[in-house]
Amino acid sequence: MSAAATTGTYSPAAAAGEKRRERKEELRRHLAEDADWPRADGRSFHDCRPAFMQTGPTTAASGSAYAEFGKTKVIVSVFGPRESKKAMMYSDIGRLNCNVSYTTFATPIRGQFAFSFQGTDNKEYSAMLHKTLEGAVMLHTFPKTTVDVFALVLESGGSDLPIIISCASLALADAGIMMYDLVTSVSVSCFGKNIIIDPTSDEEAWQDGSLLVAYMPARKEITQLTLTGEWSDGKITNAVELCMDACSKLCDILRELLKDASSLAE
Repeated sequence: MSAAATTGTYSPAAAAGEKRRERKEELRRHLAEDADWPRADGRSFHDCRPAFMQTGPTTAASGSAYAEFGKTKVIVSVFGPRESKKAMMYSDIGRLNCNVSYTTFATPIRGQFAFSFQGTDNKEYSAMLHKTLEGAVMLHTFPKTTVDVFALVLESGGSDLPIIISCASLALADAGIMMYDLVTSVSVSCFGKNIIIDPTSDEEAWQDGSLLVAYMPARKEITQLTLTGEWSDGKITNAVELCMDACSKLCDILRELLKDASSLAE
């Protein structure tokens, strides 16, 4: 006896698209009213997502770290210092290589763009990660050698690059790489007159502008600042201060995590 045929169909992608459109219209309505609106995950505008971080998930690496902020999940592995391939070209400072890639299942499949983005190296993020970490790592402490930083985004849920930067900093410290200070990073999104911190991917999709700050709290030094969209001078200042404060608090968490890891090792 054969099973009865069904004529109904179900498309998760279509359902997700409808929810995103509804969310977009809801945001537009709140912006028109210039009022605070409840974020989808229940946070206030200036609340970051609950975070989980740990060191040492990859035993084969010199150092590694895992970070989970909401739906965003990142793992970073550090190898080295090891002899540079261009060993004959002596340098008084070491080399830092950074690579950021996404798994093929990191984000929902969304047309042709997904095939060019997922499962491949993200050159833009790799370059920005290198620029951010270069000012924090004491390159002169490992001349003629190279440190490789490999970041893999397991799931993309928004604010990917800031989380990659913070996780990479933790992995470098776990590897015993000398640094001037830990680097933590936070981003904010602008919606009309409102600024929200640690945006999700849905919020990033409808933002008017974004700002990312990578910060070394102990040195009070910004190693990376990226701005997109239209911002007024006053709003930029408030956004930067908001990010720096969040970076300092996140750095305190990372320091405690490293202390606990060191105590367990001893």
